[in-house]
Amino acid sequence: MARVCEICGKGHIIGNHVETRGKAKYLGGVGTKVTGITRRAFRPNLQNVRTTLENGTIKTVRVCAQCIRSGAVRKQVRNAPFRFDAEAELNAPAKKSRKKK
Repeated sequence: MARVCEICGKGHIIGNHVETRGKAKYLGGVGTKVTGITRRAFRPNLQNVRTTLENGTIKTVRVCAQCIRSGAVRKQVRNAPFRFDAEAELNAPAKKSRKKK
């Protein structure tokens, strides 16, 4: 399984993790020193999202969070839950209340 976004193609990139010690000069120290540099991977935030394609089929794709936020992915349309129709209630005839005698 590929670890890249299926929309934009974003994948992991390699960089450095820099370990430092000491106190910064602007904080009153003598400056920070580099004590070690190791390789590391920057990985995208991939999510499994069920999407509706143009032809109406539903497919699960791995996309990055940036594509989800930007609206590049159209999520699966689900049935809406039950809603209370306020307009119909206002237009309906009023119920008569019974008072105890």
